Amino acid sequence: MKLVIVSGRSGSGKSTALHVLEDLGYYCIDNLPIGLLLPLADEAIISEESRLEKIAVSIDARNLSTSIDQFTNLYHQFKQRHFELDVIYLDALNQILLKRFHATRRKHPLSNNNLSLKEAITAEKALLSPIAAVADLTVDTSDMSMYQLRDLIKERVVGKVGQDIALLFQSFGFKHGVPIDADFVFDVRCLPNPYWDPALRAFTGKDKPIHEFLENQPETSEMFNDIKSYIAKWLPQFANSNRSYLTIAIGCTGGQHRSVYISEKLSEYFRSQQENVQVRHKELKSHPEGTH
Repeated sequence: MKLVIVSGRSGSGKSTALHVLEDLGYYCIDNLPIGLLLPLADEAIISEESRLEKIAVSIDARNLSTSIDQFTNLYHQFKQRHFELDVIYLDALNQILLKRFHATRRKHPLSNNNLSLKEAITAEKALLSPIAAVADLTVDTSDMSMYQLRDLIKERVVGKVGQDIALLFQSFGFKHGVPIDADFVFDVRCLPNPYWDPALRAFTGKDKPIHEFLENQPETSEMFNDIKSYIAKWLPQFANSNRSYLTIAIGCTGGQHRSVYISEKLSEYFRSQQENVQVRHKELKSHPEGTH
């Protein structure tokens, strides 16, 4: 039996994630009381119902705070009993959540006559911190559309085979902010920047002219080999500690050239070593194929 727990702040995309899992054959339950998680898992194991082989449960701030405080202990109970469990925590920046609530005019589950929407969003982060602390995968949905989130859930959660650790290499631009869901951040801004060559500026790190430029710089191979060696050395330790997901962010100034190239090269190398390797380019939305 596989159990996926989807949690996160209101407005972060939990309903979208749950709908994706439901479409892909999971038996889904929205806002299950935390105290019923273990009984549900026990029932699923002894049941002959095939639909209970894959279960997805949404847990949010509508649970009692005392129950959420006990989530860490519950999580470790699941792990000790060798259940196949993934905890997915979705979040977004405060200002993004504010905009989403204003756009939909929904009522926040924690807001009341004494607590404004902004205060409720902040309070919810503290309330859900026990779940966020043990999450196997944290996803920042601030800059994602509903369709991008659906694709990510399919790729990372549904596409994960067994208990193999799933690697995501994500390029980004430091001028846009460091991804809050990264487990490791590597800075490649010290590499020569193709941006300063007007003939290369319009390309991205997925294009041949950028490959040729960077591969002619000795620092590029040194940086790539150092990052590759570090990840290869420590990846088995993370796998042995029951980590299911690892997000490795590679940053340059704008997230268009150097970080994209290094992320692509790393994903190519690690795909030759294991399954469950993906690559995502945070700043290439306007050029999804990386070509011009």
